[in-house]
Amino acid sequence: MPTLHTRPILTLSDIDQIAQAARAEAQRNEWNVTIAIVDEGGHPLSLLRLDGCPPVSAYIAMEKARTAALGRRESKAYEDIIKGGRTAFLSVSALSGLLEGGVPILIDGHCIGAVGVSGVKSQEDAQVAKAGIAALSAA
Repeated sequence: MPTLHTRPILTLSDIDQIAQAARAEAQRNEWNVTIAIVDEGGHPLSLLRLDGCPPVSAYIAMEKARTAALGRRESKAYEDIIKGGRTAFLSVSALSGLLEGGVPILIDGHCIGAVGVSGVKSQEDAQVAKAGIAALSAA
């Protein structure tokens, strides 16, 4: 009989914790952003668009999160690849959030989801996403 492996998963409580910590970071800095949380397959779990954030940010945040989850790395890695001259990477149709601001949720070497943020400068988007994820380890 094969050995089955176990891995952590995101719970509703985890999702709420991430969303609230990310929201608190955004509000502390007076940033109007959208915060998206997805599972390891890039499927939506949570979307929070703060007051004053443009509607397009909801699409961008979700795509950043999806890209980070499917790639198991920050979406900034793909932005850097393209900036480095490998523009052919833009033809990968499964990934469209190729901007900084998508951060995978890694627990014990497993990617269990990702957070994507859009609405301010890319590095600030990433800061909000990382603040949300950091709430998991602080609990």
